[in-house]
Amino acid sequence: MFNIIKKLYGYFLLMTRGGVAYARWLGVSVGTGCRIYTSSFGSEPFLTSIGDRVTITSGVKFITHDGSAWLVRDERGRRYVYNSIKIGNDVFVGVNTIILPGVEIGDRVIVAAGSVVTKSIPDGCIVAGVPARRIGEYAEYESFALNNFASEKDLSGYDYVSRVNMGLDIRGAKPLLG
Repeated sequence: MFNIIKKLYGYFLLMTRGGVAYARWLGVSVGTGCRIYTSSFGSEPFLTSIGDRVTITSGVKFITHDGSAWLVRDERGRRYVYNSIKIGNDVFVGVNTIILPGVEIGDRVIVAAGSVVTKSIPDGCIVAGVPARRIGEYAEYESFALNNFASEKDLSGYDYVSRVNMGLDIRGAKPLLG
């Protein structure tokens, strides 16, 4: 009965206070200015740390153990392997990414949607794929974005649909609505 109440409280927290509060309640170390849209922190959430200004999108899975070690046993019993996950500052992790045990993601990193991160990622990289591999540099993306994407100042004072359409207009695309 206690486990049911605990799960209900966690769900209530997630729905009312958001992903950051939920992650912290689970034991994840979360910095400031983060946006968290997943609830899948695995069976050892306390092994995960997230820096400042990090976005974790929906469907991202944190895996902090290697369950296949369970298959290996001898007279001393089966084996267990756990490892932490560390995410630096100013990181974006795309939809449905899987992050495996022992991975450290540096500062100013973009992980593309659907990636499987099997190895640590140094500062300033853009990675994508299965397994995730370096496809670009954060500094190049930042320069492109600053010169081609709509700014907060450009879009302030407008409703959401207008802001989206203005963002499309700045890049030369046609508005979808309106």
